[in-house]
Amino acid sequence: MVVKRHKSDIYMKVAVLFACLFTTVAGTALAQQQPQFTHYGFNGMYLNPAYAGIKGQGEITAIGRYQYFNYSASFDEGGEPKTYMLTGSFPVQVLGGGIGFHVYRDEIAQFKMTNAQLSYSKHIQLGEGKLGIGIQGAYNYLAKGVYRYIDANDPSVPLDGSDNKFDLGAGVWYESPTLYAGLSVNNLLRSEYKFQSAITDEQGNITSYQNTARYIGENHSYFTVGYNIEASPSVVVTPSALIKMVLPGKFGDDGKFTFKNNSYEANVRATFNDKFWGGVGYRYDESFTGMAGLALAKDNALRIGYAFDFIAFNQDARALSSHEIMLSYRLPKPGPATRPAIRTPRYSF
Repeated sequence: MVVKRHKSDIYMKVAVLFACLFTTVAGTALAQQQPQFTHYGFNGMYLNPAYAGIKGQGEITAIGRYQYFNYSASFDEGGEPKTYMLTGSFPVQVLGGGIGFHVYRDEIAQFKMTNAQLSYSKHIQLGEGKLGIGIQGAYNYLAKGVYRYIDANDPSVPLDGSDNKFDLGAGVWYESPTLYAGLSVNNLLRSEYKFQSAITDEQGNITSYQNTARYIGENHSYFTVGYNIEASPSVVVTPSALIKMVLPGKFGDDGKFTFKNNSYEANVRATFNDKFWGGVGYRYDESFTGMAGLALAKDNALRIGYAFDFIAFNQDARALSSHEIMLSYRLPKPGPATRPAIRTPRYSF
């Protein structure tokens, strides 16, 4: 006797799987150390190493973001955070999965971070979709500029220092024609970066330096989910959500996995004929967001998008808007490894 499993049973099991994983790694978010993107629904490779190649075709995406556009502090270089990112995701059949990368440059006043990551995802067929299990290696380069101190010779105040470290990440991602969901965690090594600070005399002249300023690359986790609803033959509506978490402290510390003060986002967008899209969203306690875009070239392979954030809450030390531009190219899906045999009547006996 053959029992056919209903689609909803498969989706329910996947939902339960991710809910359990999400509950396991949920944690405290004290300060977001990594950049955020309103185009997160188009940027799975940044969120999760298991996304690599899961779409079955290559993707290359570039995003530029000016957060709190035109904000200027009253002194020094305090101003709008700027982020520039390039990602790539490619299926590799011989590896049974896919590979991916992302590189970004994040600039916030005197703080500069360059991050490069290489990912591999193993794909497993699960119902009508695929489950990706991914790992990533990361390289981080951090640079600190000149900071104003309150107390002279404060060993925690950096001065023109830099440091670099390697780190690791892991994640899982489920992708089907209608549902996607992913959970990841990075900075698994929780590396400590050291920067030089200055020792001055009574007149304020620098006499020597010491490597006493510290920066901890805290564990970050991302949980995202989306569902494609076919509203009509030409319109697909996609509600999605993203939870960003910072998990301070070492593994095993009391309170590391308490669930509070995280960052929450929700978005819904409509796509018309896979060519035009528009959407609105909400970032908890910060902003309302909007986006629009269009696809060009053969098979709508080239996509151009724009996102706008209106900062509606906690406007102190922020400008009223953030702006984001996305450029993405989808490579053709790979064909069969061997060409099919050509049969003609000449060889029929």
